[in-house]
Amino acid sequence: MLMSSDDRPATLIYGPSAFRMVKPGQFVTCAVTGERIDVEELTYWSVERQEPYASAQIATRRILDGE
Repeated sequence: MLMSSDDRPATLIYGPSAFRMVKPGQFVTCAVTGERIDVEELTYWSVERQEPYASAQIATRRILDGE
């Protein structure tokens, strides 16, 4: 069965003010909650950890927890 990019996670490289898609896909998965985040809606990520977050609160919690 062929999968469209709508059915696959994207692979992104996260920069300080933008990200670059290296493997096409429709979504990424929040590194903390496992929640699916549409690439078009992605706003929060860590450059150092190279991971996406579903919200500002989750990103802040991840930074403060230091995990």
